Amino acid sequence: MSYLKYIKRILDLLFAVLALVVLSPLLVLTALAVRIDSPGPIIFRQSRLGKDGKPFVLYKFRSMRVGAEHTGMGQYSYAADPRVTRVGRVIRATSMDELPQLFNIIKGEMSFIGFRPVLTYHPFPYASYTPEQKQMFAQRPGITGWAQIHGRKCVNWDDRIAMNIWYAQHISLCLDLKIFFITIYKVVSNADNVNTHITVLKDAKIKQPTNAMIQTDQGEESERK
Repeated sequence: MSYLKYIKRILDLLFAVLALVVLSPLLVLTALAVRIDSPGPIIFRQSRLGKDGKPFVLYKFRSMRVGAEHTGMGQYSYAADPRVTRVGRVIRATSMDELPQLFNIIKGEMSFIGFRPVLTYHPFPYASYTPEQKQMFAQRPGITGWAQIHGRKCVNWDDRIAMNIWYAQHISLCLDLKIFFITIYKVVSNADNVNTHITVLKDAKIKQPTNAMIQTDQGEESERK
């Protein structure tokens, strides 16, 4: 467990700082492109669930028009989604929109490898996860993870949560390296990209008590049947 307790965090911090130094010109150019392309903030901020279910603010380069989450399919996007900006299509296709999360890593809120941080209200709030499902929150969320290399956006919530739990139970340096290199391959090859696949509506057959209340992407609360 020394890897999870000490080494993983040290490696995250070292490589995040190194990545920021090396990629700083790219970060600046991307920020300028986002600013010029469409009105609105350069950085998109959103509350997500982190380690132990504690909320934190996740950073991304803004790739959609301001207020997009309140129109169309809400938080979900699809191929040729008109809400995505021109620059947004490029940075999504290359996963460059995720680069600001290097600051989340430095702040200790995220890791390079882990479960992708979920919204604070969707598929359901932290209190509504079962004890088994809460195992995935035992470590910091990541920029990429075990579920992401097995389908990225095209995975329903049950399968995604199951893979996150499996990862939490099998964390190791070798597994993290495997996830890292597969992620690099998928980014370079454009496999499982959100712009070439319709994002799965991952609210199907979620294994929760039938009376569990979940909040939809439009901010309304509905009872899941």
